[in-house]
Amino acid sequence: MRIQNKVAVVTGAASGMGKAIALLYAKEGAKVIVADIHEEAAEAVAKEIRNSGGEATAVKANVAEEADISNMIDTAVSAYGTVDILVNNAGIMDNFEPAGDIDDESWNRIFAVNTTSVMRATRKVLPIFLAKKQGVILNVASVGGLYGARAGAAYTASKHAVTGFTRNTGFMYAQAGIRCNAIAPGGVETNIGSTMTHINEFGMGRTQPGMALNPRMGKPGEIAQLALFLASDEASFINGAIVTADGGWTAY
Repeated sequence: MRIQNKVAVVTGAASGMGKAIALLYAKEGAKVIVADIHEEAAEAVAKEIRNSGGEATAVKANVAEEADISNMIDTAVSAYGTVDILVNNAGIMDNFEPAGDIDDESWNRIFAVNTTSVMRATRKVLPIFLAKKQGVILNVASVGGLYGARAGAAYTASKHAVTGFTRNTGFMYAQAGIRCNAIAPGGVETNIGSTMTHINEFGMGRTQPGMALNPRMGKPGEIAQLALFLASDEASFINGAIVTADGGWTAY
């Protein structure tokens, strides 16, 4: 098992990529904190892990709230004694709004979930990692954080911020035994579309040509396999990297 006896915290773990990561981590020997805003769904994932012989604890966590993030990490330490792996997966989409159509409420909400939560969870877990001189942080970014035409301005900016934060954190703590990387998925079959409400016609029209180049949608399990590798010792020399997993979409 590739992460035997490691303690992993996964946000947005009740569905999609987060669920796939939580299940695979448990299969590979990790004790998993299944954190999600949907408490019942998180408990269902934790129960699935336990029924398969693994160890998991569900935690209700709205990652836009700092208190929930603190509780999430504190619960991991209380339940399993430490944290070894933090996966900042939770995220929401915008409605493809260009800059001229963004309202402050939407901008702040998207940044709170997609970006500020990554910083806060990282900040909370760092003292644990620094004390034992090891730890892995894995952020789920997006190809939208690499290019300008895969979403609206708010989502794009929020994911660009995650990639920059990832690189900086990886560099800053490299000599402390801490690695920080990000996965930049392309289109993946998840329920993130449910966070979209009123699609901006102009913004969608501008991004549509690029969307048409996508060779296929990915599966959550494909992202989970990459997340497992990056969390394992096999990736010990990979730090501060943004690893694209998009089936060749952005290679065009």
